[in-house]
Amino acid sequence: MNWIDYFQACLPDMISFLEKLVRLESPSRDKQAVDACSSFLAQELSKIGFEITIHPQKEIGQILTALYPEAQTENTTLILTHIDTVWPVGKIAEMPWKIDSQNQRIYGPGVLDMKAGIVQAFFALQGLRKFKLQPKNKIILFVNSAEEIGHPSADELILQYASQSSIILCLEPALPGGALKVKRKGRLVVHLQAQGQAAHAGTPEKGVNAIEELLLQLYRLRSLRTKSITLNIGEIKGGQRANIVADQAEALLDIRFWTNKQKEKVISSLSKLSPLLPQAKINYQIVSTNPPLEQNEASRRLWLKVKQIASQMGLQLRAGRSGGGSDASLASQSGRPTLDGLGPDGEGIHSEHEHLLLSSFIQRTALLAEILLKGPL
Repeated sequence: MNWIDYFQACLPDMISFLEKLVRLESPSRDKQAVDACSSFLAQELSKIGFEITIHPQKEIGQILTALYPEAQTENTTLILTHIDTVWPVGKIAEMPWKIDSQNQRIYGPGVLDMKAGIVQAFFALQGLRKFKLQPKNKIILFVNSAEEIGHPSADELILQYASQSSIILCLEPALPGGALKVKRKGRLVVHLQAQGQAAHAGTPEKGVNAIEELLLQLYRLRSLRTKSITLNIGEIKGGQRANIVADQAEALLDIRFWTNKQKEKVISSLSKLSPLLPQAKINYQIVSTNPPLEQNEASRRLWLKVKQIASQMGLQLRAGRSGGGSDASLASQSGRPTLDGLGPDGEGIHSEHEHLLLSSFIQRTALLAEILLKGPL
């Protein structure tokens, strides 16, 4: 089956479906908008044989899972997608849906991150159904409603489905140039607080300056930085006036790492923080955490198999890594083989020139169909 030719012929329908999803703007924090987009998708998925389950949510949009039960085995492939975007409702007026025929690109809010991935999954399964081809495994399509902001309910469901799956495929966009993501950085957001003693600036010896304590601690934490661990001081607050010794100061840190071992090193260093000024106090709180996507042996074998499948189709795949996280990072903590970045190539994620490349849109949909048909257990 020449999937590339088939999806080339399907491209007008794929573009039309993608346009409908993009025009149904779905910012993470707008529950009503996300639910509207998700409900439309659920209706369309049910038409091609998916069994739909809606997971209602109070604070975020409903989470959608769809089971495609027809399969050659009883094993399960989990496909991770998300329907939420970083763009507010109305952004499409400033950042319009646009097809650039000359450069073969499509522009629009959320077009690359990651509504195109949803369209890939839809048309890949529709293609298998049309030709009466059973995928290797049962398919569970997971459509997150809050990937961009994170939410415990979504995380819990992802881990639940991941632990029951044989392989995990994430349809986040490819790296610019088309490389898949076999590694992703993990992340800790840390709130660092220093407490001192207020006093008049004319007699500073009677107080303890919390800002000074905070700065000393931040300088100390610079030692965490390596080629693999980054630390960004994103926000600092403290003090009231120039003539008052500050009794409170705080900072918000973004710390990233490639491995869980490096994460443990960071947390160990944080736990050992102690005041550097007499009578000062220092403490920290981990505001949020995202695990890294590490390439274990099972994931390496999955990557090699997918690379082989692509080669047989005349497509060349490269492996790459990303400093940002995704649901694949979380799902990989199950130990199941995980591969990310199977979405189309493009550029401008979270920026106003967000776009995808049409040639990649076709190729990645074709690749997904072939992986689902012949892929590893």
